[in-house]
Amino acid sequence: MGFAQPCQNLHMQFFRDLNLSAFTAGFVAVLVGFTSSVAIVFQAAQAFNATPEQISSWMWALGWGMGLCSAIPSLWLKQPVMVAWSTPGAAVLATAGLAGGFSMGEAVAAFMVSAALITLFGVTGWFEKVMNRIPLAIASALLAGVLARFGLQAFAAAQTALPLVLLMLAIYLLGKRFMPRYAVVLTLFGAIVFVAARGEMAWTAMNFSFAMPVFVAPQFTLAAIVSLALPLFVVTMASQNLPGVAAIRAAGYGPDAPDGGIPVSKVITLTGLATLLLAPFGAFALNLSAITAAICMGPEAHEDPRKRYTAAVACGAIYVVIGIFGAAVTGLLTAFPKELVVAIAGLALLGTIGSGLALAVRDESHREAALITFLVTLSGVAIAGIGSAFWGVVAGAIALFVQQYRQRAA
Repeated sequence: MGFAQPCQNLHMQFFRDLNLSAFTAGFVAVLVGFTSSVAIVFQAAQAFNATPEQISSWMWALGWGMGLCSAIPSLWLKQPVMVAWSTPGAAVLATAGLAGGFSMGEAVAAFMVSAALITLFGVTGWFEKVMNRIPLAIASALLAGVLARFGLQAFAAAQTALPLVLLMLAIYLLGKRFMPRYAVVLTLFGAIVFVAARGEMAWTAMNFSFAMPVFVAPQFTLAAIVSLALPLFVVTMASQNLPGVAAIRAAGYGPDAPDGGIPVSKVITLTGLATLLLAPFGAFALNLSAITAAICMGPEAHEDPRKRYTAAVACGAIYVVIGIFGAAVTGLLTAFPKELVVAIAGLALLGTIGSGLALAVRDESHREAALITFLVTLSGVAIAGIGSAFWGVVAGAIALFVQQYRQRAA
């Protein structure tokens, strides 16, 4: 009875804080995060000769993992904790899996080793200590560089869907002028009506069925640890968790927040443990989100920063539904035209991109280093299999060191 009462209070508070714009932000986050990379996840599973049942199990494990790791901490902390799968990690697995000819059992063992390393970095706080040494200007430039690609894609979509993009831009601008709280809601609704009226929704992809977990016993081999586990760990930490922490700090939920902010090390530990538990069913890597987090942490989600956690809870709940229904929800989300997805993502992220750039260039002493970080991150360059987010921070840190060293010498 003593435990039930606080839980009931949490639920009641959540429904009081939730509004339409927050729920829409959660849905848009799922739509963007899922449709932009689910094909890569399928390729990764197929690289290990996964059966259709095992691919469905991957969706089950990833849906439940992302959903619960987002919803429960957000509801408990009253702060937007956003967890996603590792898209660059899936790309690494898809490539390495085909090249090495690894079995599904070896892949599962690699997932577990990577998860154990992530848990270690979370428990010890090593990763958070490194992130706390990165200046806010560099972190903001990193986030702006990651998100700006979506902004560019939103307008590049006009090449193949000019009427749709122009309609969405018009609705968004009018919405920001007259109903700013619901600009993204109205834009998404108008776009769905438009593409449905034109018969551009791919309803044939719908397939109503429940996803069922399929257990695969791990097979630990040195080759799989070296070729799969270590690259998966490095890419997940550098290309996913690093910009994820940047998103948290830029949105005002970092360690400087009045209530202490989101406990990064504890959340990373949670993602590692959840991956370790769900790896035999297909959860290859769970991590902090950056892009979808920016959608749920931005002002479009809720005008009150203290209530934006509701967007993360809504996102997590939708992910759980994906885990339950698997193919049905996958078909629904992938039925949307890709131009609609990239356009709504770019428009929803405009505010966060702008604030990230503003923070990046605010301090003149950090401005050039921040711009270098932004441009390298935006370039999308990948070296040694590690994405541009990591190299952007490296380039910015080197630039900042050289500038500060010269100032001290002078």
